[in-house]
Amino acid sequence: MPMIHTFGVIGGDERMRYLADSIAADGYPVCTAGLEKLAPCRKAVPASMEELAKRSSVIVLPLPASRDGKTINAPYSEQEIAADDAFVRLLRNKIVYGGMIGKLVSTSDIWQEIGPEDYYRREALAVANAIPTAEGAIGVAVREYPGTVNGAKCLVTGFGRIGKNLAMLLKSMGADVSAAARKQEDRMTMRAMGVRPLSFREITQRYDLIFNTVPAQVIGPPVLNRQDTETWVIELASAPGGVDRMCAERCGVHVVDAPSLPGLVAPKTAAEYIKEAIYAMLEE
Repeated sequence: MPMIHTFGVIGGDERMRYLADSIAADGYPVCTAGLEKLAPCRKAVPASMEELAKRSSVIVLPLPASRDGKTINAPYSEQEIAADDAFVRLLRNKIVYGGMIGKLVSTSDIWQEIGPEDYYRREALAVANAIPTAEGAIGVAVREYPGTVNGAKCLVTGFGRIGKNLAMLLKSMGADVSAAARKQEDRMTMRAMGVRPLSFREITQRYDLIFNTVPAQVIGPPVLNRQDTETWVIELASAPGGVDRMCAERCGVHVVDAPSLPGLVAPKTAAEYIKEAIYAMLEE
């Protein structure tokens, strides 16, 4: 980054607190807002929204930037941060980055003038986030499932970045691992990794643990009717997820929601990934 930037970090969870401190540790001035209920940052300085906007050349919004399309995602703020025209006007003439900004930019026409960029769309960030997501999913399984992962009969649905990492971790722990994917090339990759490859129509057995990574319903009656009350499904996909909830309840199958795991299980590492993405975008 050839010029010296000043950063304003707004809202979010533990990731944003670690992000602010990490950027400040690199020698950049950093202000924060909407993190008041978290432990104070060591090096970043809390500020009002107006002061933050005045001091900052780069604004970093959370992941997701807005959950409801009305407010900034700021669960640790002492007061709600409305994503209205008044808020957006503060960010004029700033470089603005946010994660999953689709709902945010629908809140005001002024966003068209600002042109915020979505760091969550960076391929490098998506690849990196798959690691804590897979590790966190294993942690959820260890906590919820009454048996051991070692020796458990496991199914991974979907074989993208998260699915691949999950399958490798499960195998390393001694699980019996199958995976289901639509693409034939993915199923060939499974075979090369020593994972039992399946199409979705070929899911015909009972499993101890099912990890879903597909944000479309792939775990419906044909799969669930073959499970029982000792089957746990770990739902990793974003809403609406991939599990037929009514059918799962009817079959007595346990479904555990585990969204946004990087921010929950590894906020410090996840913050470093976001920082790297932001720095790369500034350089470009």
